[in-house]
Amino acid sequence: MSTKERRTAYKTIEEYAAYLRMSAIKQNFAEVIKNAELKDLSYEEFLLILLQKEWDKRQQSGQESRIRIAEFPYKKYLEDISVDDLPEDARKKFKTLTSLEFIQDGQNIILAGNPGTGKTHLAIGLGIKACIEGYRVLFTTVPLLVNQLKESRSQKILRAFGNKFAKYDLVIADELGYISFDKEGSELLFTHLSLRSGRKSTIITTNLSFERWSEIFHDPVMTAAMVDRLTHKSYLINMNGNSFRLKETKAWMQT
Repeated sequence: MSTKERRTAYKTIEEYAAYLRMSAIKQNFAEVIKNAELKDLSYEEFLLILLQKEWDKRQQSGQESRIRIAEFPYKKYLEDISVDDLPEDARKKFKTLTSLEFIQDGQNIILAGNPGTGKTHLAIGLGIKACIEGYRVLFTTVPLLVNQLKESRSQKILRAFGNKFAKYDLVIADELGYISFDKEGSELLFTHLSLRSGRKSTIITTNLSFERWSEIFHDPVMTAAMVDRLTHKSYLINMNGNSFRLKETKAWMQT
């Protein structure tokens, strides 16, 4: 093939790759061709390498897209967690939780304990790992979720919101216990979390023990029903312990 013919062929390959949205092939085919010629690769080896690059790029793009759609407030990875500094119960169950088998089984996780012990970090770390492994994840705070449910009802799009909410493989509902709700908010939250029970997984972080949830919902019957449904076959993690933030603040002051 002459130089002119090769340039024409390369241009055509780029156009086809762009039209078919194969960005990795468009970006790498020239280098892969050169490498194949140098190493005298077979057609099968050449094609495998090229398709592998496209596959890897799409996998990475999918992971980044799922992490972006999940709306994490910041990125915290499980690898960043100092496991030895976690409360004892979390240390014991860390390996089990990070296997993500709870998502496959539609089980919930309740992380309950005093502020600063790593509840949100652990929840986000599990959520990001779930995104990387192909699960659809949503991160929200409980107050924000209640507001969204109320707005959806007033705009008459609650069913659509509920259908979308029910399809997430994992919902992380952070900060249960910081703000109490009125009757409408409590009922909406109870209904939508209950719809996921036994089917899809939910992680809840809270600074309150179950005995104090009635302070948030103001309805003993509804509170008992919610606790019963959320805790059935769930992982209940005692996160009471020393505050990470306090430890970091003390270290910062010393330096």
